Amino acid sequence: MEKLKILVVDDESRMRKLVRDFLVRADYEVLEAGDGEEALDLFYANKDLALLILDVMMPRLTGWDVCREVRENSKIPIIMLTARGDEQDELLGFELGVDEYISKPFSPKILVARVEAILRRTNRLDKDSVRQVGGILIDTAAHLVTVDGQRVELSYKEFELLNYFVENQGIALSREKILNHVWNYDYYGDARTIDTHVKKLRSKLGKRGDAIKTVWGLGYKFEAEP
Repeated sequence: MEKLKILVVDDESRMRKLVRDFLVRADYEVLEAGDGEEALDLFYANKDLALLILDVMMPRLTGWDVCREVRENSKIPIIMLTARGDEQDELLGFELGVDEYISKPFSPKILVARVEAILRRTNRLDKDSVRQVGGILIDTAAHLVTVDGQRVELSYKEFELLNYFVENQGIALSREKILNHVWNYDYYGDARTIDTHVKKLRSKLGKRGDAIKTVWGLGYKFEAEP
């Protein structure tokens, strides 16, 4: 399979290298730009870009300027990076069509997880039916789960819940978001439904169930150990 190409735009070379190294390790091809004008040149020269990671504060052209022009020509997924945690900045980003908004400093592993979640959501990742992480293997085509080589019987919703957690590894997921994605938007249940399923899922996964972390006051996060 041909590697997906990601453009990383940041005027700090150390930040570009950090992001690039983690993305390359995750098997992506990475292009780099140190300012907004260079970013647009690379954007127009590479029609096969899968995703754009874009810093807000840059010389010559800001991230907002680049975002506006890119959005006039493409629906490519965009992740904005900023050193500021200003709510107005975040709202502006979403108004411009930004897919994800991450404030510095951030965990590169979380950034990669969000990249993969966005690409999967936008159908850019190869829909391989087999996914393996931390001793857990999920075969979506066969609707099969094994833990450390042993088959585990899951209900339909338990399977969908586990698959959703793995797809969004490292990302804190609210109970509302889990309900919307696993039980669909027309479901009018409450948070106890999720808590009950998580409890059963953890039990069936054995020691690997510890990968499902509780985020108090919000929901859950999946972080698998090797």
